[in-house]
Amino acid sequence: GRKGCPEQGQKRRAGLRLTLPMRPSDLPPLRDVIARHGLQATKALGQNFLLDEQLLARIAAIPGDLDGERVFEVGPGPGGLTRAALRAGAHVTVVEMDRRCIPALEELAAAFPGQLRIIEGDATQVDARALVGDGAHIIANLPYNVGTHLLVGWLSAQWQPWWKSLT
Repeated sequence: GRKGCPEQGQKRRAGLRLTLPMRPSDLPPLRDVIARHGLQATKALGQNFLLDEQLLARIAAIPGDLDGERVFEVGPGPGGLTRAALRAGAHVTVVEMDRRCIPALEELAAAFPGQLRIIEGDATQVDARALVGDGAHIIANLPYNVGTHLLVGWLSAQWQPWWKSLT
């Protein structure tokens, strides 16, 4: 490209050139994503970021084969569990309240075209069933401050539940 112009797939921020991942194999380690975006878990939002990608892959495997399955995730933060579900072939809808995490999630959406839908908002205020439909899997490292409220709602719904699995 021209001198001073970012190449395709790159952005300039504060004088730095950042290459946005365009393929799943290009994704940097989660620690790097967190550092690059200046993220840290916020106690007020009940956040706890899981960083061990092997553990995250094992968690994403609990519901079984996710290839082609619909997944609903609450509070993805920088996207560790999201990344594992996407790598397993899932079509993931995330609801994230923390605006600081949205750019990291957008990078995942670029790396997994058509597989990730990002909703910025409060998970207690969205209709998960309407977003992902019957038979979707719910996976989450639930934020502490909304976990009980969400679980009670999901578990006290009319039996048979609308979701296929809850992890």
